[in-house]
Amino acid sequence: MKNIQQAQSALVNDTCTDCGSFVDVGAVIDEFDTVLELELNGDNCQQLANDVIAKAQSRFDAVTAESEFAADSAKVNITFSCSAEKMIFQLENGL
Repeated sequence: MKNIQQAQSALVNDTCTDCGSFVDVGAVIDEFDTVLELELNGDNCQQLANDVIAKAQSRFDAVTAESEFAADSAKVNITFSCSAEKMIFQLENGL
């Protein structure tokens, strides 16, 4: 771990003390990743799509959604105001 710390810039101190790794959070979370794209299939896909859109809009204020329906499939794009909202929604709903 000392080698990793020595190899880092003096301006960076984000080494994980448990595993010795480090990560730039900006490399993991893209601030512009605000659109959640879902593809749903099955007889009740339209109801599922409407339910997930309603959940997102009730959870966060500035959510917009677009959906396309076919016979037994649905494509849903939910746009959040920031990537953190998208991630929180995905985690809360197991998406």
